Amino acid sequence: MLTIYELRELVKLLEQTDIESLEVTDEESRLLIKRRANEMATADKTAYVQKKEPVKKAATVVALPQPEKAPVQQPKPQPAAVAEKPAPAPGAEQTESLHKITSPMVGTFYAAPAEDAPPYVSVGDRVEPSSIVCIVEAMKLFNEIEAEVKGEIVQVLVENGQLVEHGQPLFLVKLT
Repeated sequence: MLTIYELRELVKLLEQTDIESLEVTDEESRLLIKRRANEMATADKTAYVQKKEPVKKAATVVALPQPEKAPVQQPKPQPAAVAEKPAPAPGAEQTESLHKITSPMVGTFYAAPAEDAPPYVSVGDRVEPSSIVCIVEAMKLFNEIEAEVKGEIVQVLVENGQLVEHGQPLFLVKLT
């Protein structure tokens, strides 16, 4: 039988996931925790424990995914320089001729290896294909992103700590 502490921990874990119901069975008891269909932010959960005859079986956990909900469309924040494309002045560079370093995954963009450290690159810095330009944190893993091209950083398109999408441009690089 689970202790009250273990039950609380299971409910907390359930609140942090998309799992609709959780069933734990052992030799002496069965625990079933279900979410209500229209769950509010105040974690309304039902939980009950049912005694049953001993069964010669190892503990089993069954997790069912919650039915998919319609995705909420949120506008993606875009820097003004990318969102608006005014007619370029004569002799001005167009962003189409620049290389875009994009995020290979969904995560959090970090310009520096630590809060008190200088950024990996700034506007005007020269980069090589193996130069690290930033970190994208995904699921507690810090992934170093390399430039993959030789050139000069022309523009940083995202802010430190900003959430980024897969394929979202992070930097504009003038190739050399």
